[in-house]
Amino acid sequence: MTDFAALLRPNRGETARPLHLVDATLFPEWLKAHAGARKALIEAARFEAKPGQVLVIPGPSPTADVEVLVGVARLASLTPWCLAAAAERLPEGTYRVAGEVAPGLSALGWLLAQHTRTTWKSKPDTPAGPRVLLSGEPARVAEIVRLAEATGQVRDLVDTPAGDLGPAELEQAVRDWAKSAGAEVTVTKGDALAQGYPMIYAVGAAAEPSRAPRLIEATWGDPNHPRIAVIGKGVVFDSGGLDLKPAAGMRLMKKDMGGAAHALALARLIVGERLPVRLHLLIPAVENAVSGAAFRPGDILRSRNGLRVEIDNTDAEGRLILGDSLTRAGEEKPELIVDFATLTGAARIALGPDLPATFSNDDGFAAELLAAGTEVGDPLWRLPLWDGYDEMLKSELADLSNSADSPFAGTITAALFLRRFVPENTLWAHLDTFAWRPVPRPGRPKGGEALGLRAVYSALSARYTRRH
Repeated sequence: MTDFAALLRPNRGETARPLHLVDATLFPEWLKAHAGARKALIEAARFEAKPGQVLVIPGPSPTADVEVLVGVARLASLTPWCLAAAAERLPEGTYRVAGEVAPGLSALGWLLAQHTRTTWKSKPDTPAGPRVLLSGEPARVAEIVRLAEATGQVRDLVDTPAGDLGPAELEQAVRDWAKSAGAEVTVTKGDALAQGYPMIYAVGAAAEPSRAPRLIEATWGDPNHPRIAVIGKGVVFDSGGLDLKPAAGMRLMKKDMGGAAHALALARLIVGERLPVRLHLLIPAVENAVSGAAFRPGDILRSRNGLRVEIDNTDAEGRLILGDSLTRAGEEKPELIVDFATLTGAARIALGPDLPATFSNDDGFAAELLAAGTEVGDPLWRLPLWDGYDEMLKSELADLSNSADSPFAGTITAALFLRRFVPENTLWAHLDTFAWRPVPRPGRPKGGEALGLRAVYSALSARYTRRH
């Protein structure tokens, strides 16, 4: 992984090229006060301080060779991405934000713009030299580096082809983190999985033996601290099962383990911050494949909590593995459960790629999540757990169906299915996230992406730091 810690350091007065952050409304005044003889050069370059514009100009003295103008949307409220374009375009060197402006979370975009992605090219691109940012907020440097590392991990895992990332490799990623974090790992597979977690087993039963399904669990923290559970959907590839997806729908299904990547990254952040919680991480890891062992439309599956589920659609498999995982999490009596899943195409139709559809059984907790998302520039959008749609999951033969009998409200009915497996009186939030960026932006290349991760981390950090 990229060495983000080498790219962001506390400012201890060393020589660095200044970055002047200017927005369009204040730019005329800045030009009068600072440009001097360089005004004509700036105007000739047609720099207007639009967001994403970057201009390198000569420095005011021989000891300061260059300065950089960076256009931002609003100087009073910097986004995490306002320095990303500069980090992508500037030459190797050391930089600092000029004046009284603190980089804050904009340093995150500076780091992620330099994230070296794993590729499978025969001749990998040569990365540009490091662009180091000096921060006037030394207390925040470590946290921002951790955020970059967690985001980078999500991107790397989601980008990895399914042929290179099966359930075993996902398990190894958890074990590698757990070893460094001091967490304990438990993996359930084979007959124990079939008996104890029948829906997880059924979804993964058609895969090759080397890609056998499993439930990966990890625990960390003081048992006397509040217990929280973090769950991530780990479908390493989703063919749709016997309800086979069309080619266009299958192309990106390596990213169907994006929920697991988010959950593991959130666990990493929780441990890095040493939040006073007892963490329980759960990742059901499966491949929804096609073979004679595949579960079928019309099958009725037993779940861990005893409910019988009729299979209306084998392509609605994520909710099945999450159902057994939610039941397992509830057995440990957590006060709070959060799950991440690339669950429904309906969420993308409703909200597009940037906004994770967010559900919660508690208005206060939902408000915390949404407010945190706004504060850290990782927005969420709440959708309702509308009780009136529960009847769409009705089955004539079983306790419920895994897919609604209507094309309407697909994201909501999926969340209502999950709610059946959440223990009573337990705070719960479900994020239906895309985990993918279809169009590149500064600091955010096309490919795997963390969407909702920083919002949830910020909300949990505020909640448990405050209580402790």
